[in-house]
Amino acid sequence: MSSSSRQGVRELETLLLRIDGRGYNAYKELCPRDGERGYSLDDVQLFIDHVQGDPFAAPSRLRLRISQELAQWPESLFASPVRRMALEDWLARRVARVARRVVHGERGSGKSGFVGIDAGRQEVLERNAALAREDFVEARLQVGLPAAGRRVLGREACALLLEELPEIAREALYRSAEAEAEARAFVCTVENHAALQQQLEAAGLVAFVADGALLPRESGASDRPLRKGGIPFRAPESLRVVLEVPNPIAPAFGGETPTQRLSGLGLPPGVTLIVGGGYHGKSTLLRALERGVYPHVPGDGREGVATQVSAVKIRAEDGRRVTGCDISGFIGELPQGRSTTCFESDDASGSTSQAANIVEAIEVGATLLLLDEDTSATNFMVRDARMQALVAKEHEPITPFVDRVRELYSRLGVSTILVMGGCGDYFEVADTVIEMRDYLPRDVTAAARSIATQGGSARQHEAAAPLQPVPARIPLARSIDSSRGRREVRIEARQIDQLGFGNERIDLRALEQLVDPSQTRAIGFALVHARDTWMRDDASLAEILAHLDALLDAKGLDTLDRRPNSFARPRPQEIAAALNRLRSLRMTQKREKRGRS
Repeated sequence: MSSSSRQGVRELETLLLRIDGRGYNAYKELCPRDGERGYSLDDVQLFIDHVQGDPFAAPSRLRLRISQELAQWPESLFASPVRRMALEDWLARRVARVARRVVHGERGSGKSGFVGIDAGRQEVLERNAALAREDFVEARLQVGLPAAGRRVLGREACALLLEELPEIAREALYRSAEAEAEARAFVCTVENHAALQQQLEAAGLVAFVADGALLPRESGASDRPLRKGGIPFRAPESLRVVLEVPNPIAPAFGGETPTQRLSGLGLPPGVTLIVGGGYHGKSTLLRALERGVYPHVPGDGREGVATQVSAVKIRAEDGRRVTGCDISGFIGELPQGRSTTCFESDDASGSTSQAANIVEAIEVGATLLLLDEDTSATNFMVRDARMQALVAKEHEPITPFVDRVRELYSRLGVSTILVMGGCGDYFEVADTVIEMRDYLPRDVTAAARSIATQGGSARQHEAAAPLQPVPARIPLARSIDSSRGRREVRIEARQIDQLGFGNERIDLRALEQLVDPSQTRAIGFALVHARDTWMRDDASLAEILAHLDALLDAKGLDTLDRRPNSFARPRPQEIAAALNRLRSLRMTQKREKRGRS
């Protein structure tokens, strides 16, 4: 941040009344060219970092700050990175609630009178909308400065900046006994999830679903829990494990004594099938596991769902661009002798896109893949005996996933959780089989193995050679152009699944674990930062992402942009996935692929 001049209420009021009725650009006087300006509004510090150029443009960016000497939030609430992340997320939500009540609504043209903050949804994310530090707490707002047409409404601006914003700050950022109790419950919920996630590997698990979890959602358009008619989750005894959490929670089923021992379904490494009839909860369980990479707000129902942090949902994605990707383990040589060891396509098919999605996920460290047959390419998942009899293997380049899923774990250490309701051929390669019936899981592993042994399968194993490690790829910085017109960096992220990057629009609809538009925005700026800082020589994509992750750990999200912006932290997996979908991207493989054994 640049240095700021400090002025008081009288100076700000005088300035706003002086520019009343002038053209909208007069608001620029609130924020000099040499940096943001700070105003002391008694106990609240107001910083103006950016003034919009037009009442119809993106709102101005302001910060409200109160010293910890006055706010008095206990240091125990932000004593660790996890607790700080949780408290800051909660503060942003609290500011949003207070602003909706305090702000009197529209005050003129365009976005005049709008007050917003980048508050979260059901998932809790590291974000920079609010800060909790040892010496201050701060909220970062988007504010529409009032205008009539394109003329300044100075008196309306006085009411907004001198009355309503300080009221928001005082009500939302000051500690009270009630606020502290709510914040502590929120922080403890997030800390418990982190503890579950950290225990998975030591407990020999890739995922955990707590007894009592409420997984069904209200509807396809709502991510809120289904309260009426929702069935609490209960693990089968054969797969039940007990994990410990640092903060007491209410027992899942009956009892009144809070406990720090949480029982639930423990999913082991290897190949897990989720089977069952339609509408019995197979995909609902998988979606909960997808989102289990993040903590959830208290009351969401999925607070006790924890999944390996690097888990990636895989799906077919017709039409995506693929560059420099070795998909030969799944897709052999194509017609006309086209090699797939460094596959390129501007319009990948369902099978080739799904193969590329798997390889790209493994390249950046995924050790758990999540798949649903409903969003997979049928010919990629399996080729049954009758089709094998009709179309000879020498004329079929695809090695079905059923013939590779076992090797993914045995050779590469990558586990798979797969929803499969229509193909029993996977019984032969599964370590664990769970049947969902009326939204409750049943361990049917023994029955599935018996069926596989007794019935046998007439299909032939089609993997011609062992699966090989994924070669590293090097992104070429010159192929990553973020400019548009005269602007060197033009990033737009109004929706979760669309990222405007320079002159391109990156389609992120297939990234089902992306949950917030501010993650999408951060991805755009992260790509620019990574390109300018680490994309040189022979740095691989995985190495670049490791550098970026370490930087964000050390310096936070503000390092991605020179002025405060609304960011929520994306995972390296989504950053890589967005880069891979940039149509101008060019990649080279870091080393020659080793011969197959």
